[in-house]
Amino acid sequence: MISDVISLAALSGPLPKAGVVVVVALVALVLLAPDRRVRALAMLGALVLSPVLLLSDIWNSPQLRLVHRHPLWALVGGLLAVAVLIVCAVLIARRPIVIAPLAVLALPFRVPIESGGTTSNLLVPLYLVVAAGSLAWLGPILLGRDRPPGADPPAPPASAGWRAASLVDWVDRLLALYVLLYGIQAIYSSDFEKALQQVVFFYVPFALLYQLLRGISWTPRLVRQCLVLLAALAVIFSLIGFVEYATKTIILNPKLVVANDLHTYFTVNSVFFDPDIFGRFLALAMILLAVLLLYDRPRGEQLAAGGVLVVLWACLVLTLSRSSLGALLVGLAVIAALRWKPSRALVVAVVVIGLGALAVAASPKTFGLNQGVNGASSGRGGLVSGGLSLFADRPVWGYGSGSFVTEYRRHHPHTATTLSASHTIPVTIAAEQGVIGELAYLALVIAALVCLVRRSRGDPVRSAIAAAFAALIFHTMLYADFLEDPITWTLLGIGVAMASARETGDPAQPREASAVLA
Repeated sequence: MISDVISLAALSGPLPKAGVVVVVALVALVLLAPDRRVRALAMLGALVLSPVLLLSDIWNSPQLRLVHRHPLWALVGGLLAVAVLIVCAVLIARRPIVIAPLAVLALPFRVPIESGGTTSNLLVPLYLVVAAGSLAWLGPILLGRDRPPGADPPAPPASAGWRAASLVDWVDRLLALYVLLYGIQAIYSSDFEKALQQVVFFYVPFALLYQLLRGISWTPRLVRQCLVLLAALAVIFSLIGFVEYATKTIILNPKLVVANDLHTYFTVNSVFFDPDIFGRFLALAMILLAVLLLYDRPRGEQLAAGGVLVVLWACLVLTLSRSSLGALLVGLAVIAALRWKPSRALVVAVVVIGLGALAVAASPKTFGLNQGVNGASSGRGGLVSGGLSLFADRPVWGYGSGSFVTEYRRHHPHTATTLSASHTIPVTIAAEQGVIGELAYLALVIAALVCLVRRSRGDPVRSAIAAAFAALIFHTMLYADFLEDPITWTLLGIGVAMASARETGDPAQPREASAVLA
């Protein structure tokens, strides 16, 4: 009893809040420090402090009962896990570029873990890849050994001032600024536990992933390997979705099973816990593959890409994710604008939008629009208006990071919604972080878009990355999960690495469109 009281006092006191601020400061150093050794030490500190903060959050949760009852076995299990991590790090250190296909392979897979009384679907395989890749990078630096060529994230130039910084540098700086602000604004949050989980589960590991991908030399062969792996995963997940639809069974997410039982339609989610997340994955994969059809590629390759796109499109329809369908259209429009003249792309976009409007007008019930905007969006319209009301109450600094759900329910105690956020990222940020966070978010989005789009015309890979990122931003306006999605950091890491190579004239990065996917 006494130990529980002491633990509760320690976890609810200032130490966890100070720990969150420290860990986001370490992330900022990883992204910005010009000295490799400083970055390595910061990365090591983030890797060590993050699980400590996580344990402080879940120490009294049911999944740690075994640890309390059998501490010796828990210690042995922890040592074995560390040993496995070290072995993986050693293997990655021998061939650093394998971090790219390993990350692509791990991106979709989530494991349900209870934390703070709720169940979170966490990217445990990706965490393992990020931790092993980070150790593989920082180990030789701290031990004074040479790193393989092309395996170092580029350091910001120490002599470059704020005015001389390139767009690439600004993306790094704005990422660091946003993560740092999120950690600082967690201090006064009404739901600090949620903010802590966001930092530990998302911002810290994904920022390390970004830095690892940012330092890879993205050769045509590596790009091709990752694209083939992504297409294979998307096809496999689609086949699982087809089986779900044919058998009317859901593999994961009991809530979706109930929802399907209550409606005449049936929604699939494959290995994902949410049809919209599955739809987002399919839409982004389709955008990255569609570029093969717009450039001069071997006929066999284009036929294969076309076949894959047909499979993915069929499964995307079964997700009934309208936000993902919209994101797909946005991404394809960006690719077309970067491939041809923007005027032609605009004409195509107008035709597609017009046909869509006619279809909706002909049968609004099919699209759920006969219930009004709020009904068609499953109550999200009310969440957006409620979020704007929260922003109006505290427009400068907001209610604190991660506080949207707590504050929305406190201000609307009779609401029956089960949604966990406004599902519109700018609104969520405005309510939680006020103008301070909103400005940092907008600056990051603008800088990232300009960095990815600039000089990408005629380059199929960079065009595809820019289009996928634009589509993802659109999707976050309807579903949320911007920097909480590892795909965001992955696209940024690859895109910024290629933009940086083009600026510096890296010979490993092809400039001619015909050579990019050869």
